[in-house]
Amino acid sequence: MSQNADNVVDHFNLFRSPEYVDMFKTKKENFENAEPTDRVEEIREWTKTWEYREKNFARDSLTVNPAKACQPLGAVFVAVGFESTLPFVHGSQGCVAYYRSHFSRHFKEPSSCVSSSMTEDAAVFGGLNNMIDGLANAYSMYKPKMIAVSTTCMAEVIGDDLNAFIKNAKEKGSVPEEFDVPFAHTPAFVGSHITGYDNALLGVIKHFWDGKAGTVPVPERVPNEKINFVGGFDGYTVGNQREIKRIFDLMGIEYTMLCDASDVWDTPTDGEFRMYDGGTTLEDAAAALNAKATVSMQEYCTTKTLDFCASKGQETVAFNHPVGVAGTDRFLMEIARLTGKAIPEALAKERGRLVDAIADSSAHIHGKKFAIYGDPDLCYGLAAFLLELGAEPTHVLATNGGKEWAEKMQALFDSSPFGKGCHVYAGKDLWHMRSLLFTEPVDFLIGNTYGKYLERDTGTPLIRIGFPVFDRHHHHRYPVWGYQGAMNVLVWVLDKIFDEIDKNTIVPAKTDYSFDIIR
Repeated sequence: MSQNADNVVDHFNLFRSPEYVDMFKTKKENFENAEPTDRVEEIREWTKTWEYREKNFARDSLTVNPAKACQPLGAVFVAVGFESTLPFVHGSQGCVAYYRSHFSRHFKEPSSCVSSSMTEDAAVFGGLNNMIDGLANAYSMYKPKMIAVSTTCMAEVIGDDLNAFIKNAKEKGSVPEEFDVPFAHTPAFVGSHITGYDNALLGVIKHFWDGKAGTVPVPERVPNEKINFVGGFDGYTVGNQREIKRIFDLMGIEYTMLCDASDVWDTPTDGEFRMYDGGTTLEDAAAALNAKATVSMQEYCTTKTLDFCASKGQETVAFNHPVGVAGTDRFLMEIARLTGKAIPEALAKERGRLVDAIADSSAHIHGKKFAIYGDPDLCYGLAAFLLELGAEPTHVLATNGGKEWAEKMQALFDSSPFGKGCHVYAGKDLWHMRSLLFTEPVDFLIGNTYGKYLERDTGTPLIRIGFPVFDRHHHHRYPVWGYQGAMNVLVWVLDKIFDEIDKNTIVPAKTDYSFDIIR
């Protein structure tokens, strides 16, 4: 083999060496029952046709590469957003390894989470003993201020009752009786990560606002002038949460950020390990009951949470991942209305700079066709911004989008002359998107890292916006909300457009004939 200790070859080059090429060829011929290459190519070409697209869209019992994750991932996201809180997933170790790796690979930070380590015996007899031992170990080893419990498929299939299990664990002395252990049932076989986020956040605030599962009297709401802010499941939470804090501070607003994970996923390297950092304090989470309103940046990610807040007498306002001029305008005007605070001149100038930047670059974006996939709110926000830019969000797909979202997307298309040829696809997956890109090609694709396979297969250039982004670094540190965030999205889109222009004007005196150094 060509690999040795004196010359360690990167795997990209290692597997291209002759011995590996031969090994893979032999394996394919002798063990994979491979079809002839020409037959494979024939079928592959057929899958690009309208005939195949119709068959693809007719399937109703199979999902291929869904653009979503499972509920417990969203629950872990919520737990991380509270002060010194340890996510505890009642299920197997393998599931929790997935959640931790997913967040670590996206945010490039360690992501703490423990499990009750359920195995085959717990699947038969129930996981009560796992809960008792797991809470005791987590409390004594990791010294959290709160443990937030959620579930995986295994615990849900056998019907484990978290409320009863946690009470039993406290009676056994796993954790003190007064220790905060909010919980949420998050079955991974229904919904998605945004459903899990909603269920888990609801579990945390119900714990504090409804008397800590009956261990203390239900607190009386004493309204004040604060507002609560909820960001939702957001791959840009580091940049976005800080941008919202900056905006609120400029406006002089009193606020509570519910579920603020911006610090724990952006810790400094200074010689100190921070298992917990930042987050909404438990005192602020409890006091958030008294706020006059709760504002969510992602409507479809916080449905149950907002309903609960409204039931407590709070006004609720929901946005759809506002990106761009109009989205930020509406957000700021609603915040100004709720708080009575004026929008400062500094933000008005930021708006003007964004409008100027759009005008500078509109000729390069106008008329370009885009396909977008991701979470429902993100898709809506990005599509709205593209319409502002004079682009056409031709295909907008959300695997975890529903009928209501689809209707709202269609209304957005109908509101703009650039939305005339645009279509929304709720509940569809990335194999559906492949058919769309082959039969109705677009200029660019916007989505997470998994879109690189669509890029390679269909030749549609990918702009990485969403969650997860594994193969590019540090985008999560930049906001996409606010005028500054819209500027970032504008630059990312333009950079890809210019990259593609450069690819087509790369030969001196042949394709490079119009002062190619200037854009």
